[in-house]
Amino acid sequence: MNAVSARDICKKYGTVHALTGVSFDVEPGDIFGIIGPDGAGKTTLFRILTTLLLADSGTATVDDHDVVKEFRLIRNKVGYMPGRFSLYQDLTVEENLNIFATVFNTTVRENYHLIKDIYQQIEPFKNRRAGALSGGMKQKLALSCALVHKPSVLFLDEPTTGVDPVSRKEFWGMLRSLKQQGISILVSTPYMDEAGLCDRIALIQSGRFLKIDTPQNIVGQFGRPLWAVRGERMSALLRDVRSHPQIATCFAFGDAHHVTPADPVLTPDALSSYLRDKGHTGIEVFPISASIEDCFMELTEAAP
Repeated sequence: MNAVSARDICKKYGTVHALTGVSFDVEPGDIFGIIGPDGAGKTTLFRILTTLLLADSGTATVDDHDVVKEFRLIRNKVGYMPGRFSLYQDLTVEENLNIFATVFNTTVRENYHLIKDIYQQIEPFKNRRAGALSGGMKQKLALSCALVHKPSVLFLDEPTTGVDPVSRKEFWGMLRSLKQQGISILVSTPYMDEAGLCDRIALIQSGRFLKIDTPQNIVGQFGRPLWAVRGERMSALLRDVRSHPQIATCFAFGDAHHVTPADPVLTPDALSSYLRDKGHTGIEVFPISASIEDCFMELTEAAP
């Protein structure tokens, strides 16, 4: 039995296709990441799987329960942390947690072992109103509320967006701990660097899954040589690299441009010479390994 299964899920808003033929499975105890930019369809998919929204077509099960026919059972068995902080801002940390426990006919004490490692970090502020918490503390409170009823499947919609790097690292440490307790986790994120922290990922763009596999397999299947290109005038460099007739793609990545040659005859030295002839200085061209973001860009280019 899969923790989550979806087959040909489709959803439209007017003429906009939010999801088109989405199919995937999540194995029990896995951290499954859905990676893609804003507007790709991640939130719509999560709302369908958590029974908050009906798909136009397709089927889905969560913990072997149909999301349409058995929605009440699913709501008792899943935890959902939406992308936007949605707890009661005028209530304290402790009051919010108690309310969520009461809704699910349980108590904080009964399942304290599940949230202990997370809640202990905000417990000193239990009498502070939720609206006065920092971004990282709000994140920990929202996760505690999503876990207090001991869900079998946890849905986290862009949980680290707008959170500082230290809190992001702490958050993923919490997820690995929850995985060890047998909780299946679906997490969506626009941050490509978080893909490597998942067991399996789906790359999504414009409502379609481009690829589903382990992060390692996706990177290993990158099909072309990849070079990093640097120079003194990066903006002009981007334009001139793209104008080279033997270059397939060139994208700006931080302090370098990532380049894939279209012709195997082209070498890094030949490209360097071409760019120096164009008047560029400080040119560096060298091979690099592909990242998840490089793979995403390659798949996006190839998508119909």
